Order: sequence, then structure tokens, then C-alpha cells
Amino acid sequence: MALPIAVASGFVLALLVPLVRRLLGRWAYLAFAALPAALALLFVSLAPGVIDGEPVLWSSEWVPQLYLSLSFSLDGLSLLFSLLITGIGVAVILYAEHYLHGHAEIDRFHALALAFMASMLGLVLADDLLLVLVFWGLTGVTSYLLIGFEHSIGTSRLSAQQARILTVSGELAMIAGLVLLGYASGSFTISEVVEAGESVQADARYGLLTFLILLGALAKSAQFPFHFWLPHAMAAPTPVSAYLHSATMVKAGVFLLARMFPALAGTSLWFFLVTGAGVTTMVIAAYIALSRHDLKALLAYSTVSHLGIITACFG
Repeated sequence: MALPIAVASGFVLALLVPLVRRLLGRWAYLAFAALPAALALLFVSLAPGVIDGEPVLWSSEWVPQLYLSLSFSLDGLSLLFSLLITGIGVAVILYAEHYLHGHAEIDRFHALALAFMASMLGLVLADDLLLVLVFWGLTGVTSYLLIGFEHSIGTSRLSAQQARILTVSGELAMIAGLVLLGYASGSFTISEVVEAGESVQADARYGLLTFLILLGALAKSAQFPFHFWLPHAMAAPTPVSAYLHSATMVKAGVFLLARMFPALAGTSLWFFLVTGAGVTTMVIAAYIALSRHDLKALLAYSTVSHLGIITACFG
């Protein structure tokens, strides 16, 4: 039960942010930071077994008629991302309390940050393709609200809308791709899908489903031709930029590439699409970064370029 409780706890605390602030006053942010810190310790305590090759599994039927189950798995890949999400979450919440000190809506930031953290944890821990789509959508909604946190500023609203439109466009393609992948592999359980790589690649729908899944992953990680949305999203407050666009959300696409690698990689289609997008993004973003003088813009394009390197490596 540890995994679903870890995911649910972030959403619960996000709802309780106003109450916690009323009870603890100016020290409430310590309670907000205590949750990701406790979750990080939980994942560290589970790490020895995971490293020894014994993933933590939990599953319960949700909507069996739609092949949807609440299945969570903590293996080496999800452990790495879980520690990133919770560890950086602690730092961002502590930093944001001082960065946004005196801001009228600081509690809204903490609530959205905690909901975003829980959405990302759900995404990396999910062991069901359809459950991945649920949390993928939740990361999109919470990131949209965080990017547009300063909603009274026109550039923040436009940046949030641009990021949402581009990532949702890829998300819609990915929905179709993951559903096709489930039917091609004969299962919607990710741990079973990745073991059915040969049958997936032999399926007549392999080319289409791979292209659709890659559209979603590349859009989320700001890879060419979607590379321009992330630098514009830096209009958000610095804690938002640090959490969403440098540390976690843009890594969701990279995470999906890594998770789907055993099932989809090793073909010419994967090689040319993934490597081509990664190398092109790496070069273009690095070139643009050379001409930037604003620190956040420089970091944004540097981030995009490094994501391109990671993507190219998977290709």
C-alpha cells in the first residue's frame, strides 16, 4: 500500500493547504516540505530491495470493463525519478516560501506544487498504460496552472496557453498510441508490455503506434519541432521554472522513452525518429543559447539542448 498512499498523500495535502496555513501560520511551509521529504525517505528505504532486482508492486482493479487498474510499480527507473521528484520538491517548496514571501496567493502555489508532485509520482510509478494517461493529463493541468501562476500578467497567460496547447496536442496522439500498444502487446500492464517487445514490433500497427507515442513524448520534453514552448514558459516564477522545466515535468517525455525502450526500440523507425529529433534539438537549442543574455532564457535553451542529448542517446 505504500505506493498508492505516497501518490494520494500529495493530493490530500494540496487540498489541506489553507487549513494547515491557518493552524501553523508562517511555519506551514515546513509541513508542506515535510511530505516530499518523508516520501524521499520512504523511497530510500525501499531502494535496497529494488536495487537487488525485487521491484515493489501493488495492484487493484479499478474499471475492469475498460481494462483499467490501479497498478503501481517501483523499479530502478521509477526509483530514480521518484527521488528526483521528491528531493527537488523539498528544495523548491522551501525556496518558494521565501521567494514568494508576502505574495497574496502563496498558498495557491504550494497547493499546485504538491498536486504537481503527486501527479508526477503517479506518472512514474504507474504500471498501467491507461493509468499513465490519467497522470500524464494531471501533470499537464497542474503545470498549466503553475506556468500561469501570475495570471494578471499577459505573458504568463500566453506562455501557459502555448505550453498547454502543444503538450495536449502530443498527449492526444499519445493516447491513441498507448491504446494501440496495449492491444498489440495483449496487455495494458507496463511490466508485461515491455516483455512483449518482439510481438509488438511484429504487429502491423507498430509504425503507427510508435509514431503517436513519440509525438507525445517529444512534445512533453520540448524536443524539435516542439522545442520553443519551454523557453517561453520561463515567464513563470523562478520556483515554478525550477520544478517544472528544469527538474521534473520536461523529464516526463524522457521517462516515457526509457519506459517504452524495451518494447519499441531497436528498429530503423525508432532510430531515425528519436535520434533525429534529439540531435536536431541539441544543436538548435545550443546555438540559440549562445545568443541569450537573460539568465533564465540561457538556462531554458541549455535545458532543451541537454534533453536533446538524452533523447539522442535513447535513439
